[in-house]
Amino acid sequence: MEEKRKIEELQRLIDTHENIVFFGGAGVSTESGIPDFRSVDGLYHQKYDVPPETILSHSYFLRYPEKFYAFYRDKMLPVGAKPNAAHKKLAELEAAGKLKAVVTQNIDGLHQAAGSRVVYELHGSTHRNYCMKCGAACDTELVRKSSGVPRCEKCGGMIKPDVVLYEESLNEKVLDGAIRSIAAADLLIVGGTSLAVYPAAGLLQYFEGDALVLINKGATPMDSNADLLIQQPIGQVLGSIKVN
Repeated sequence: MEEKRKIEELQRLIDTHENIVFFGGAGVSTESGIPDFRSVDGLYHQKYDVPPETILSHSYFLRYPEKFYAFYRDKMLPVGAKPNAAHKKLAELEAAGKLKAVVTQNIDGLHQAAGSRVVYELHGSTHRNYCMKCGAACDTELVRKSSGVPRCEKCGGMIKPDVVLYEESLNEKVLDGAIRSIAAADLLIVGGTSLAVYPAAGLLQYFEGDALVLINKGATPMDSNADLLIQQPIGQVLGSIKVN
């Protein structure tokens, strides 16, 4: 099916379904200038003394917090990133009552910035931070502007970003909400993800609805399961959709 026909089919599916859920990954935010960990020019292929997977692990964070925060400030807190056409269209679909939830592996908060309200952030958010000692919330700007290890203004404890690091479990409440949304959906649109990160990618097994749409520039392990496969940039694809 040629690309134009595929977009028309996506439009038809969106028009004829009322309980849509979007499941997205890093590719949704690359068009906002946020690097994709697993793309050819993403973080994982840049040269560091220690692999990013190691730096972004729970044990490394506790053992070498200064090195963790040097990397975190440099690579995980992009300045000036704005929602792109994909984020905006999903918010528009939610406002129209078509889209019931966004399930995201991203930690950048761009879905909320675009206006989405029901967002399940599987891997947490860089916009939330807390003190490991007293539990107090801490502003991201304090983390960004501090040097070395950011400390709680109330008790001096070490601040931790509310993101799920390697070796950590997903938040059960968020995971449960995501599973319930996917299980109840009649149309699941998966976009901007290689479906290589577990347990997040395993959530697709809970979908029992009418149609699975997969929008990703590269191949994924689920391509053969998709009712509609579109290998184009997601902002371009969703940006062309009309909300009726």
